[in-house]
Parts: sequence; C-alpha cells; structure tokens
Amino acid sequence: MTRECSLLLPRVCAALADPRQPGSDDTCLEKLLDWFRALTEFDPSVKLVQDNPCLTEFITSVLVLPEPSPSILSFTLRLVGILAASESRFQHLQQEKLLVRLFGGDGPLSSVVWEDASVRSGWVEGVHSMMHHQPALHFLCNGGGIDVIFGLQGDPSLFVASAACRLLVHMLILSVESETTKPLSAKDCDWPACAQMIIKRIEDSLQSSSASHVEQSLKLLTSLFGSCRSTWTEVLWLGIAKQIESFLMEKTVQVQHTLANLLINMAWSPVFCDSEGSFWALVTSALEHLTPVQAGPLAVGLLRLYKCPQDVRIQALTVLLQPMDCILRAASQPLEYAGLLDESVSDPATVESLLSSKSSCAGLLCQNLAHLEELLSLIHLPVDLPYASLLRFLTTILQFCNGFLSPTSPLGSAISRILINSFRVQRSALDVLAALSERIGCDTHMGSLFDVLLAYLESPNTSPTVLKKTFQATSKWLVHLHEVSCSNSQWQQTEKILEDVFLVLQKRLCSPCWEVRDSSLEFLTVLIKCLRDQDEFRQLLLSSEVPRLTENLLEDPEGYVRASAVTAVGHLAFITYFPPERPVVGNQSNKENTVAKLQEILSTDPEGFPRRAVISIFTKWLRQGCTGQLEDTAQFVSRVIQTVQHDLDWEVRLGGLEMVEIFCSQTICQLGLPKCSYAPVSSGVTSSAHQNKSLQVFCRAKVFSFLFRSLCDCDKPVGQRACDILLVLRGNFSPVSTLKESQEAGDSPAAPGIAWLQRTLRQGSLAENFPSGGGNRVDFEDPESMLLALGTVDLEELHDELSKCSDHVEKSPQSLLQDILATAGTIEENEADCY
Repeated sequence: MTRECSLLLPRVCAALADPRQPGSDDTCLEKLLDWFRALTEFDPSVKLVQDNPCLTEFITSVLVLPEPSPSILSFTLRLVGILAASESRFQHLQQEKLLVRLFGGDGPLSSVVWEDASVRSGWVEGVHSMMHHQPALHFLCNGGGIDVIFGLQGDPSLFVASAACRLLVHMLILSVESETTKPLSAKDCDWPACAQMIIKRIEDSLQSSSASHVEQSLKLLTSLFGSCRSTWTEVLWLGIAKQIESFLMEKTVQVQHTLANLLINMAWSPVFCDSEGSFWALVTSALEHLTPVQAGPLAVGLLRLYKCPQDVRIQALTVLLQPMDCILRAASQPLEYAGLLDESVSDPATVESLLSSKSSCAGLLCQNLAHLEELLSLIHLPVDLPYASLLRFLTTILQFCNGFLSPTSPLGSAISRILINSFRVQRSALDVLAALSERIGCDTHMGSLFDVLLAYLESPNTSPTVLKKTFQATSKWLVHLHEVSCSNSQWQQTEKILEDVFLVLQKRLCSPCWEVRDSSLEFLTVLIKCLRDQDEFRQLLLSSEVPRLTENLLEDPEGYVRASAVTAVGHLAFITYFPPERPVVGNQSNKENTVAKLQEILSTDPEGFPRRAVISIFTKWLRQGCTGQLEDTAQFVSRVIQTVQHDLDWEVRLGGLEMVEIFCSQTICQLGLPKCSYAPVSSGVTSSAHQNKSLQVFCRAKVFSFLFRSLCDCDKPVGQRACDILLVLRGNFSPVSTLKESQEAGDSPAAPGIAWLQRTLRQGSLAENFPSGGGNRVDFEDPESMLLALGTVDLEELHDELSKCSDHVEKSPQSLLQDILATAGTIEENEADCY
C-alpha cells in the first residue's frame, strides 16, 4: 500500500463511521470498493488488515451503531467480503469475530435494517466475494447461510433474487470442484457436504407444491447448466430428470415457460448435446407438450445448434412453421392451397385457437416472426427454410393487416378482423421480408410482392414507422430484383415497378409529416447507392420530379430532413454531375449552384446534423475524385476547412480533418511522391522539386494552419486525428537526418516563429485569433517554415499527451479518497459531489 493511501485511509474510515453522517454518496462508495478490490489483488496477504487497524475499527464501529445507515452497512458487508476473499485474511477476520457478526444469524439478518434491499444485496455480494476457498464455504454452510440464500431467491428485489441465484451456482461449483478427488456417482455420499445441502434443497423445491419454489430451482439449474460444462452436471441431472419431465404433463404447476430456457442451456452444453440418452427424448416431449408460445424459443434455440439430432431439428422447424401453415390455410380459398406441413407437432386446433383470439394472435405472430428473422440473420443456416412459402406467408400477413385480403373461411375472417392495422405485426413482417431478400432466388411471386409493398407505400393509413420499414424492405427487394434480372422480360417488370415507386416517392417527399419526408429521402439515397451504375435506373430517376423535390428539401424547416436531403443531393450528384462517362442532365452552372447551397448549409445552418451531412458528402466527393483538377480541389478544400475550423460541432471539425487527410494523400500520390506512410523515407527517394510543390499546394490550401490549430482543439479526438496526419506528413517530407539538422539549426529566419509554436502547443491552447504570420510568429503559408515546423515540433510528445485517458488524474487513489472525504462532509471547503 502506498504511503499516501496509508495516511488517508484512517480519515476515510473515521468519516464513514461517523454516526452524525446519514451515509456517504453511493457512487463514491462504489468507487472506493473498486479501489479496495484492486488493492487486495495487489496485496493478498493478511498484513493489509493487520497494518491498518483502522479497517477493523471501522467495521466494529458500524456493528455497534444502534441504527446504522443502510448504505454504510451495505458497504461494510461488501468490503468485508472483498477482504475475506483471501484465506489468510478470512481466518484473521474470523478470529476477530467479525464475520459471524456480519454474516451470521445475530447480524443484520435479525435486525430491522434487513428490510432494506440494499442491505440484503450487500450481504449477498459480500458472501459471493469471499467464496474463493473452502473455509468460507464451510463457514456459510455450517452457519445456516444456505437457508438464507435460498430464501433470497424469492426476494421482492429482482437484483437480490438474481444475485442469490448466481451465488448458489457459484457455491455448488466451488464445493464440487474443490472437494472431490474422483468422478462423482449418483450416490449422496459421494457428493461433498456443502454440495449435498444445496442439491437437497433443489430437490425439495422441485417437489414442492409452490410454483414459485419450483420456478426458482429451475432458474438455478438453468444458470448452472449454462455456466458449467463439467461432467458431474450429468450426475446431478440424472437425479432430477424424472421430476423435470413430470412438469411437462402437469397443468397445475405453471412453470413450462422456464423449462424451455433450461433445456436450451442443456442442449448447448457438450455434456448433454453429445449424449445418446434420455435428454433428447425429453426435448422432443417438450416440443410436443409445451404451448406454441412456450415451444417457440426452445425451437429456435435448437435450430441454431449444429449438433442437434436431425429428427429433433425437423420437429423444431415444424413448431416454427405451424403458425405459417395455419395462416396460409386460413387465407386460401377451398382446395386452392393444401397447406405447408404434412403433420404437426402440437394439435393444429391449439394454434388455430391462439390465432383466432384477439388477446394472443398478434403476440404469437410477432414471436414467430422474430424467431424467423433470427434464423435468417445467421451466416450459415443449419436448416433449410421453405423460402417460397415464407414469402407467401409474409405477403399474406401484410394483406391481412391492411385489409386487402377477405378470406371466406371462418378462421381467415377472424384473423383478418384481429390483424387489421396491427402496427406490431406489420413492423415484424416487414423486418422478416427485408431479411428474406438476401436468401431467396429468382421467384415468380415478385409481382404480387411488389403489389403489396406499393400498396403500403401509397396508403394514407400507413403509419410513419411502418412506412419506414416498407421503404427498407422495398429497397432491398429492388436491389435483389436487379441482381436476378437476367432477361428483357424481367427488366420490363423492374422498369414498371421503378416507375410506380418514383410516382409514390414524389408524393411522399411532399408529405406534411417530417418523418415521412425523412424516410423518403433515406430510401432514395439507398436506391442511388445500389443502382446508380444502371443506365435505365438513372434515366427513370432523372425523368421524374424526384431530383427537383429533393433539392427543395435542402430548405426544409426540420433539421433531420435537411440532413437527409443533403445526403440524397450529394449522392444524386454522382448521377447528374459526376457520372462515370458523361452527365445525363444538368450543366456546370447547376453543379456550382448545388455546391454553393451545400457550402451555405455548412456555414450557416443552426443545427449540427445538416452540417455533418455536408462535410460527409464533400469528403465522399473528394475520396471518389469528383472535385476536379488539383488546383480546383485545393481551392475547394481550402474553402471548406476555413469554414469548418470555426464550427462548434466537434464531429464537423473531425470531418474536416478526414477531408484534409484524403486531400494530402491524393496530392502526394499525384505529384509522384511515395504513398503516405507512418515511417520516414530515405532522403534519396523524394525529390526537392516534388516536395516543394506539394508543400506549396498544402500551404495555399491553408492545410497546416488548420492542422496545427486542431492540435489544441478542446475535443481530444480532433487533436488526436490532427497529430496523426502531421506525423504522416512528416514521414513523407522530413527524413530523419533532416530532422536532426533542423533541430540544431538556430539561425533560420523561421526559427523564432517555430519556437513560439512549440511553446504554444506545449501550453495546450492557441490564441483565439490564430496568427497567419508576421513578427516572431510562424508563417503557416510558407513551405520552408512548415518543413522546419514538421522537423522541430515534438509531435511524438504531443501524441502521447493526447493519448492519455482524460481521467488519469481524477482516478488516482489520492483524488478518489479525497472525494470520499468531501462527500462524507469532513472537508468543509469542498461540499460539491464531484461525481
């Protein structure tokens, strides 16, 4: 322990134990506990307690208080648990009779303060912290602690109940794995004493008539099998398997939903998934006897498992497909559709009953759709889904929801009435539909799919959230349709769909709802990104009113819409002004007008989102070489960074640095220098002519002024990025030998200015009116001065300073302990809580 901590610790203990104080700040106490954890790991010996008797005195003083503060008592319980994690310190605290007074029956357990959840939580956490050795395990088991922890599993505080469950799992694993020397059998005598006590309580709870006790033990087993992969878990399972199986048959004990989680965790354990015993038979029974809502999570968990037996996987897939099969049958006219499944896992009447009930229909479908989306998101599907039937199911659901389907069957009519305008089901179905576009091949049902999507896009009843989802699904399917369009007839279908989409888009861009305008612009941007290389798409887009309406939205009253409009206009420019061959529409004046509008937004828009969008678009243009020749590009970059350097939004300034980085890299490569690297190059590689020309371009563009100013930006990411760029430039322009020479040369005319720059950067702040030259100040537009600056300024030192964590001072032990003292009220001149 450091000397300063030894001096401050007694003051902290005295302050926390002061009965006049109502209790210290919880955040400060948590910080102090974190410090103690680090301290005990650094010094695991008993000397930590022996050399600091103030710790024992503090614990004792809290115990003798008639009404201790719950927060201080909770802190004390957790602190003692941390100290007792070492066996030697545990023995010392036990000799002092402190452990039994805190964690035994005569401690907080029997006092009024136990009613406070923070005290119960502190007790559980303290016990958990000390459970690293057998003496702690025996102390708790012999002192009746097992009963207390099992009781806390049903605590009204979910945090306490969850912590108690984790503690029991930890104790059981510790007991078995630290006290057994040979493989366990099912005989009780082979289990260690503490493990026997826990297992006996689990077995008794499973046989209890109380559903809550059964559920608590099932959760404990779920946690155990999910965290422990040792073979002894199978021995434990063999003793309780029959009881677990009985819960599937008993309708009186409603714990079936917990069984699904238990079986999933077991299936993912190699102890059970590789077995050929009764476990998979129990899983099969669960799929048959659980309700469709309960069986769904189990089914999708099994389908994600590669080692699942084939017959079980087929049964799990059938569970997921049953609602789909029921919907398709209900929507079909008589004899038109024979159904999807030859046989069902559970009674089809049960699924039909759930789907025809208003209270359960939407919930079952949303759960089912979420499971299907989860499977579709997997890179490698361990099971083949019937994609064509799934597509038909999704379009049918969406037609039910917007009232476009009127089936004649009683079940279909009931489902239609329930699902009309169900936003939950619409959103879920559209999410799955979007995910399906990446799986399905060329299909004949494309026409009916886009009929449904266009109906949603056109309908005034479509909510903004559902419309956004529809746009996302439509864009994915349009891209998919383009990818599979391999004949003229298919392209004619695509062309007709795009014409309809652009007509709808024109209306939506004029919507009075800003969310709709915003979603429409995002949809347009995605289409341009994916399809801009296709001549037919470009012609259809430019022949519509969409480009004009999009530019109009640059002046939208809503900032989010203006930002989306900037992005859309920026991508439109790749078609109108920067096409790969020749412009389809527009001229130079239109291009300059658009650029001027975006620059005006960058300099005058009151909200940050549009300005961020502009700098992002400008950077994208620069990256793709759309800003003209080198001289034009330098002027463009110069105008942008002179605007950006005064922006109040640090993300905009950071975007300006990204633009500078790209500009520097492109310029160096165009002028024949080696590509940018992070290491200096030899002096023979770079020619002075090329070097001077590049430096002149950067100086004229005011790049160096922007970079050196950014070094002292109040937002650290900006300074770090600027320093990285300057290091790269130095590697390209200043060989190692030149660096040393420049540092030794004190007679250069620019030397006083460079010395001023070095001092200013070390101070960490630049003057508000940043000088461009004159007097003893550095001239940032002089190539010779900038070459000298790159070689003289200690960029490595600046880089190290900028890389330091901003709270490396505030998190020091002295600062932390002083905060504790201040919060406890012992430092009168510092009453504010710094946290």
